[in-house]
Formats: sequence, C-alpha cells, structure tokens
Amino acid sequence: MKTRTQVVVIGAGPAGLLLGRLLDQAGVDAVILERRAPAYVLSRIRAGVLEPGAVETLHQAGAGTRLTAEGHTHRDCELTHGDDRLRIDFQTLIGAEVTVYGQTEVTRDLMAVHSGQTIYEAEEVTPQAFGTDRPFVTWRKDGTEHRIDCDFIAGCDGFHGASRAALPATAMTTYERIYPFGWLGLLVDRPPVADRLIYASHSRGFALCSQRSARRSRYYLQVPLTEQVADWSDDRFFDELGRRIPAAAAAALQTGPALEKSIAPLRSFVIEPLRFGRLFLAGDAAHIVPPTGAKGLNLAISDARTLAQALAEQLVEHSSAGIDAYSATALRRVWKAERFSWWMTRLLHTFPAEDGFDRRMQRAEFDYLAGSVHAQRSLAENYTGRF
Repeated sequence: MKTRTQVVVIGAGPAGLLLGRLLDQAGVDAVILERRAPAYVLSRIRAGVLEPGAVETLHQAGAGTRLTAEGHTHRDCELTHGDDRLRIDFQTLIGAEVTVYGQTEVTRDLMAVHSGQTIYEAEEVTPQAFGTDRPFVTWRKDGTEHRIDCDFIAGCDGFHGASRAALPATAMTTYERIYPFGWLGLLVDRPPVADRLIYASHSRGFALCSQRSARRSRYYLQVPLTEQVADWSDDRFFDELGRRIPAAAAAALQTGPALEKSIAPLRSFVIEPLRFGRLFLAGDAAHIVPPTGAKGLNLAISDARTLAQALAEQLVEHSSAGIDAYSATALRRVWKAERFSWWMTRLLHTFPAEDGFDRRMQRAEFDYLAGSVHAQRSLAENYTGRF
C-alpha cells in the first residue's frame, strides 16, 4: 500500500472514479479511497440522462464502449399538463440530443477501465492538514490505521461524506432549499410507455416515465416526505402512476414486480467555495440538484473533468492557473444547473402551500412553452447542457 501519492481522491462514485481515471491518463499518480465495498457502490440505483458533453468525457476516459452499444439516444422529451402534451424536440430546436444510460452502468464502466489503486472498505477516512503544503489522509482498514501523504486531496464522497465534514463551518457559505416532498421510484422489467421521457404535471402530483433499456423502465411519483416505501405496493404505485400521466401513456403502461423501490428527498444545495487550501470538492460533496432537471450526474462529470485538467496543469505543467480558477469555473455551471432544476421543479410539482393562483401560473407557463419556439429552445439548451 502506497504511503505517498500526488492526489488522494476520496469517494469511488462516478466523480471520484472519473477523476482518478483522467488523472491517470494525464500521468498524475492518484489513489482512490472508498468506505464501501464495490458491490455496495454498484447497488446504488440512480438516474442516468447524459448530456453530450458528459458522453464525450466518458469516451475520452475510455469508458464509452458499452455506453455506445447500450445507451438510448433521445432527441426529445415530453412535458404534460393533465392530458395536454408538449414535445420538446432537442434535435430540431438546437441540433442536440441526450443519452439515457444508468448511473450504475457509468460507475461499472469506470471501475472496469480504472488502472490506478482503489482501496475499498476504508473506514474513518479523514483529510488532514489541507491548509498547509503537506496534506495527508488517514483511514482504517481491517483494524489497521493508515496514512498517505499527497500534494492535493479531492473530496468526491457525496453529501454525507468526510470531506465536507472536515471543513470548519466558518470556511464556507451554504445555500440550501429543501423541498416538501420526495420521489418514490420504481424499477421494473417491462418496456417503457414511450420512446422518450415523459414529465407529467398533475393536480395529484408530479410523475416521470423514464427507461433504462428497451425492456426496463424507471418510474417516479411525487410523494410527501411522510410516506414510507412499505406502504406502496406495486399495484398501488402503478394505479397512481396511471392517474397522473396522459391517458394514451397510461394505456401503454405495462406493470410488473418491482426490482427496486425507494424514496429520495429533493433538495437544492451548494457550498462556496469549492477549494479549501489543497482540498477540492466535486460532485455531490459540493452541490445537490433536484433530479427534475437531470443534472446531478452531469455536474459530477463536469466537475471531475475540470478538476482533472486543473490538477494536471499544476502537477505536470507546474501552472497554478487551473486550480486557482477551479472553484469559480465549476460554480458558474453549478448555478446554471441549479436554476434550471429549480425552474423545472416549480413548473411540474404540486406544493403543499400552493393555491389556485399557483396552479394557474403553472398552467400559464406550460401554455407559454407550447406557444413559443424561443421558450422551447431555452428549455432544450438547458436540458442538454448548452449553458
């Protein structure tokens, strides 16, 4: 086990694995520490709508073979309000598309191509002395204490990880919005109801029809945070889904036993800055977006790409320009994604405190989108990451 490396990456999710892979390609020595076992990391069920830039980055990392073979290219999506339907044609509007490919599969592909050292089941990982020029990280594995010295630390260990927890509260500013509902998700081995994602606004609550493959579908329902997964049988879920989506989509809905079912709370969260001496934050350790805008995985990939370039400039070319600009560069994109995700969430969900005026405003916004090619083009640009 190494006692010295150039970069320690904390977290082996998509951001951490991609960062480690890109650093390796740039000739930078890196070690990844992950507190969970590989099987646990791969068991996390997440969404997977990839922007063109994310797809390009994964190909550059050598992790695009299965993505090309199994990913589903979507040139449009659909928004509905009751039974009224609006198709947003990315290809016609701005000449772009997105690719549906599950985050679990992205993680699996990055695990397969990563050639550096990854230490799984590393407990009590703690970044240390990152305010000095001699940072290091400590952890415990199999009852033994370990330490590795490094030049830089990258915290890619998620919202509840050790990296942000190690920061003094006075060193950062936190921006947060917690939404009063969550998404109840169900994965099922049945063909999707359509060849595009359907975002449904309904008086009973939001619903989303998505897919993982031609034979596997992922569906979501807006539910109060007080709901429990155990209270939702498969039949109850599909009955409620059928009420919230347009009649034609409901007629095409094929039910089946759930492969996985869970409730995810929704929040918007950003901390500033993203650099603290020689510790950098990326991915969910730095920001969370509501899944409505399909931006979470794409931001993680963007952060990893930007940070890898910055660290390589410093460690290979001996230029600090990239690391000095990393926080500001990443945050510009983060806040654009936060804005779009917040807007989509407000457009499509029902809020407990809303009244008739709020619902009419949602309807007016939907009608404006339906009648304005400029508004549709703006939505397409944001959804495909052209901001």
